[in-house]
Amino acid sequence: MKNPELVIMAAGMGSRYGGLKQIDTVDPEGHIIIDYSIFDAIKAGFKDVTFIIKKEIEKDFREVMDAHLAGKDINVKYVYQELDKLPEGYTVPDGRRKPWGTAHAILCCLGTVDAPFAVINADDYYGANAFTKIYNFLKNSTDDEKYHFAMVGYRIKNTVTEQGTVSRGICQANDDGMLTEIIERTKIGTANGKIYFTEDGVDTELDPDALVSMNLWGFTPAYIQECAKRFPEFLDKNLPVNPEKCEFFLPTVVAELIAEGKADVKVLDNSDKWYGVTYKEDKVAVAKAFEDLKAAGVYPKNF
Repeated sequence: MKNPELVIMAAGMGSRYGGLKQIDTVDPEGHIIIDYSIFDAIKAGFKDVTFIIKKEIEKDFREVMDAHLAGKDINVKYVYQELDKLPEGYTVPDGRRKPWGTAHAILCCLGTVDAPFAVINADDYYGANAFTKIYNFLKNSTDDEKYHFAMVGYRIKNTVTEQGTVSRGICQANDDGMLTEIIERTKIGTANGKIYFTEDGVDTELDPDALVSMNLWGFTPAYIQECAKRFPEFLDKNLPVNPEKCEFFLPTVVAELIAEGKADVKVLDNSDKWYGVTYKEDKVAVAKAFEDLKAAGVYPKNF
């Protein structure tokens, strides 16, 4: 079996953040969040990483990553998520600026990633335990009559920001720890010490211990093939009603595969706290968290 690979989604433009948060420094030594993820991934056993980026950020992104990854024991590949990367017969709608979503990002790895792989966001910190858990799952997992995937789950109380709303996949698991349902909520926020999501102008409170996806998944290459097969169906259904903003979400494809009996997903529970920079104002708290982790000996000062 091929050694598991790491795929990092870094094509977002940081519209809410106000810049390229993927390469914004988060400590006095000049590290970015990706540096911490790579450090943890190498320690867990990963030796190959594929970055998903946009052509328009390539120069700035690669300039930073070439310097930061120099001398690291990891092989690097790049793929590009572009609006015009569409199936034959489809064109970019007038006015469309928004990327096609996380499942489309993974689809862009077709022909490049051919081993079991973990997926993460570039601007999220997951913790060392998460990488160890997903690597150990992937190195021992093979497909048979079903695809066997995994997800590292976080408690929602450890994943929210005080600066605004976030998107999270709200998950349900059975007694065997297998994912049974995942619903993408795009407007999750906090108020008066409570966590809620908003839909159609109605606020619904969420259990703070509810399990959520932070887009740390473990897949076999079959998932990429499924994205390729399902993307035209997604476009046919959604372009007529929402051509400028519809998104092909990674968890949606997972949910479809579970419902169809084609895949099962092991939930790897992780009680670690997530850190991320959805908004510019998040950076202060994230920087403080990394300083605390280094002071506690979790990471060296320079790496």
